[in-house]
Amino acid sequence: MSSCGQGFRFDAVVTIDSKGQVVIPKDLREKANLKSNDKLAIVAFEKEGETCCILMIKAERLHGEINKTLGPMLRDAIR
Repeated sequence: MSSCGQGFRFDAVVTIDSKGQVVIPKDLREKANLKSNDKLAIVAFEKEGETCCILMIKAERLHGEINKTLGPMLRDAIR
């Protein structure tokens, strides 16, 4: 399984509705090849006791990605 790229980019601003739901914009879903019924893992990171980052990762890619790729990058980013 190949890892995702190591660059970050700003893709969208979304709104959480009254039910707590978020719509991922169509162009971003297409870029990420997200389809109906795909599973996304939600990963939250804390800094000083507060959640500072929330990421969504395709569940099929989750194995090993957090520790191998995201862990070191986010540890550096939130210092």
